[in-house]
Amino acid sequence: MTTRIACLGDSLTRAQFSVDYLELLRQRHPAGDVQPVRFGANGDFAYNLLQRLDAVVTNPPDVITVLVGTNDARASLAGYPVEQAMKRKNLPARPSAGWFQQCLGTVVARLRAETDATIGLLSLPVLGQRLDGAAAQASQAYSRMIAEIAATHRVTCLPLHERQTEELRQADPPPTPYREVTPAAALGVLARRAVLRHSLDTISQRRGLLLTTDHIHQNSRGAAHIAEVIDAGLLTRTA
Repeated sequence: MTTRIACLGDSLTRAQFSVDYLELLRQRHPAGDVQPVRFGANGDFAYNLLQRLDAVVTNPPDVITVLVGTNDARASLAGYPVEQAMKRKNLPARPSAGWFQQCLGTVVARLRAETDATIGLLSLPVLGQRLDGAAAQASQAYSRMIAEIAATHRVTCLPLHERQTEELRQADPPPTPYREVTPAAALGVLARRAVLRHSLDTISQRRGLLLTTDHIHQNSRGAAHIAEVIDAGLLTRTA
C-alpha cells in the first residue's frame, strides 16, 4: 500500500536551489511504498503557505509535513530586504514572530480540521554554520516557536534543527560568516549548474559549507537530515 505524503514548504521543498529531500525520502523505501507530493514555493512565508492550503485539503494525503519559517526567520535579521520581500510575496503585514506563530497555527488548525492525515512540523534547518551567530540563533528561536505550535495542536514536531545543530557541533566546520542570499546569487547557482555542470555539493564544498550551498539551501548532507527526521518521526509509525 502506497503512503501519500504532502510536503509543504518554501524553496527547500521546491528544490530548485536545494538538493531534493523528497527524492531522498522516496529512496529510503522500496519502490512504490511512499509517494511524496511537492507543495513548495520559492520565498514563501508562513502566510503564503496558509493561502495555498486548498490544493492540499481537496485531495487529502496520508501524511503531511510542513517545513516553513526559514524566510520568516531571515526577515528578523539585520540587512534582510524586508520591503522587497513584502512586495514580491504580497505580504499584507511586516513579518514578525507573532504573525508567524499566528499563520502557522492557522495552517495546522485547518489541516487538522479538514484532513485525517498524520501531521509533522519540522523545526528549521540551521541558518549558516556559526551556531553563535545571529542567523543560527534566529533559526533556533523560530524552531522553538514551531515546537510550541506543534505541542498546542497535538501534532508531531520533527527535530531537524536539533539534528543539524548536533552535526555542526560534532564536525566543527570553519566559522564561515553568514551572508544573505540575493536574487543574483541564486541565479548564479543555477548558472553554475547549467553552464559549468557543478553539482550543488560541489558548490557547497568550494564555499566551505557543511550542510548548505549558501547558508540557507541544503546540499545532500543537509537534505538527508530532512528525509531522515521525516522518516523516523512519521513513516515508521504509519508503515
